[in-house]
Amino acid sequence: MTTDAVDAARIDAALVRALLAEQHPRWAALPVRPVARSGNDHRIFRLGDDLAVRLPSAPGYVPQVRKEQTWLPRLAPALPLPVPEVRAVGEPSAHFAAPWSVYGWIEGEPATREALNRPEVAAQLAAFLVALRGAGTTGAPGPGEHSAHRGGPVSHWDDEVRAMLDRVHGRERDLAAGLWRDALAAPFTGEPAWCHGDVAAPNLLLRDGALGAVLDFGCAAVGDTACDTVLVWTQLHGEARAVFRRELAVDEGTWARGRGWALWKGLIMLTNTPPGQAELGRHVLDELFAEATGAVA
Repeated sequence: MTTDAVDAARIDAALVRALLAEQHPRWAALPVRPVARSGNDHRIFRLGDDLAVRLPSAPGYVPQVRKEQTWLPRLAPALPLPVPEVRAVGEPSAHFAAPWSVYGWIEGEPATREALNRPEVAAQLAAFLVALRGAGTTGAPGPGEHSAHRGGPVSHWDDEVRAMLDRVHGRERDLAAGLWRDALAAPFTGEPAWCHGDVAAPNLLLRDGALGAVLDFGCAAVGDTACDTVLVWTQLHGEARAVFRRELAVDEGTWARGRGWALWKGLIMLTNTPPGQAELGRHVLDELFAEATGAVA
């Protein structure tokens, strides 16, 4: 069996129970239930009260599993907030053709836009990303397909962005083209550092009103951290945006490339069909265009 057989449609609680019985029988009797916040790349099942099982949902996400298993334990001591703790490693088998993981369950609620726009929460997130940026990189993976090219040059998406520019029209198309030119004109020349790669509300947990944990390092890599600025245009505004910008402490070139990442994301989502995606894409583009014309601080 090859990883081509990894199929989200086959991943259910029965499969998880079979894998546990085969490889980690000490947990086989615990209740297994799916987690709604699983996301697209992986499927998550709560295992008892204190554990979670995480499986890649398609072949393209399989390389993320070993990366997280290897690097999350090394990154955790350098970070100011909890990240998923690997409790056990699952191996490919006749039941499932890819590696998988058992993690400690982290209590909390997915972040909301309202919570992220509290300045103290924005500052917490910036401090986490600064600490991640400073974590050791010896032997760490550079950007590539495993990270969905997060951490790589924004120019990787040049053909795709140019093809999508006709999704906006008139003055907006001119602004979008200008933002993209600025992103391409600010190539990364710094020292490669860790980026999370998917700093989005579902991957940020709140506890008692504060940022409590950061999840899903599947897109993490060592390279250009500009992709980790995108939350500025997807979620933040006003004082929280200003605090995040200040505390993140990156140069103007990084912000230019970050706008490029946000533009790419916004254009993709603009015609997406999942609920809320087109609206979020429109919001991202509105924020970028308002900033470009001086309509917001």
